[in-house]
Amino acid sequence: MTAKARGRWLFVGVASVSAVALLAGFQAAPDERPPLSDAAVSGAPQAPPVRLPVSVMDAASVYVVYVDRAAGISPAFTDGASIQTSLRSAEAYESKQMQRGIAAYAAIVALQEPTFVASVRQFGVDPTQRAQVAAALIADPRYAESFTGADRAAGLIVAALTEQGQRVLDTGKKVKQEAYDVQHQQWSKGFVPDRDGRLALAKSLSETPLTPDADAEARMVQASTGATPLLVSGGPDSGPYTSLVDRALAVAAIAALGAGSEDNNEQINAVLTDPDEDVCLHDAKLNLYQCLAVAKPHYEDVFCMGQHILMDTGSCIIKGVTPRPVAPPVLIAAADTKPEPVKKAKGGHRRKHSVHS
Repeated sequence: MTAKARGRWLFVGVASVSAVALLAGFQAAPDERPPLSDAAVSGAPQAPPVRLPVSVMDAASVYVVYVDRAAGISPAFTDGASIQTSLRSAEAYESKQMQRGIAAYAAIVALQEPTFVASVRQFGVDPTQRAQVAAALIADPRYAESFTGADRAAGLIVAALTEQGQRVLDTGKKVKQEAYDVQHQQWSKGFVPDRDGRLALAKSLSETPLTPDADAEARMVQASTGATPLLVSGGPDSGPYTSLVDRALAVAAIAALGAGSEDNNEQINAVLTDPDEDVCLHDAKLNLYQCLAVAKPHYEDVFCMGQHILMDTGSCIIKGVTPRPVAPPVLIAAADTKPEPVKKAKGGHRRKHSVHS
């Protein structure tokens, strides 16, 4: 069954209004629907304002702040203290909150697509119809694929989150490489003090939700309403879509309908939440704990940070928006958690051993 057929079938099951009349709107070309600005000028009835609950803005702001912070970590470590500072910054996210944040930000990205928003908003004018369409989206987020412009909105989501995930992944690769390069500096071979405390802190930071950033939250609000659009770009994506993309499209559609009020906060956050996607981020944290549990010299902490937080987290972000295989974190054996130290080979030359990761 195609995405449009699936959406039509679901609508018939949920809505009590004429399916023929509603689905004719889905099939109409974009230029057959007057832009919203024209409706405003003519005085025609409009859907309520585009909006999302505060909790969605909070989650999105936490995500975008983390991406900027993690991608900005410098691999130029000068001592053990600088390593621990960066490690704390990289590991400080709670996986469930981060998963919701990724989906929330993706929904705001979808709202940057004007054809998609206009296509949805025509069904938000009548209160009964608005409630029925919102119920259909909550029942099955894939229903959002039926709206004109959904492929363009999906393309924006895939492009934006792939770019962000790649930024974090690339930073992780640089940090992981530094785990080898820094071994030429004698201080990096010293043992990390209070290793047990360092591991306990990593677990504590991973279980503590982050406080939303006020400035980032304001940017998300402005972007969701179109007052200050996000600078995102990407071509149409015809699918198939991952669960994250479908759920983000559904939440964006609910917002465009004018049904994204605080009264619907619980249902909207339920759409944003997917336990299966949380697994990837959760496993990244498990790998980090295992790595830190056996790491002793400073350079081994650099490896743990680069591989099991930055690289694994970046891969999880990318994996969430593309059905193409992206290597997820794989639970590892303790013997494979760290780079081997630089050793002196016969003849006085120095060499590096390969790393199993």
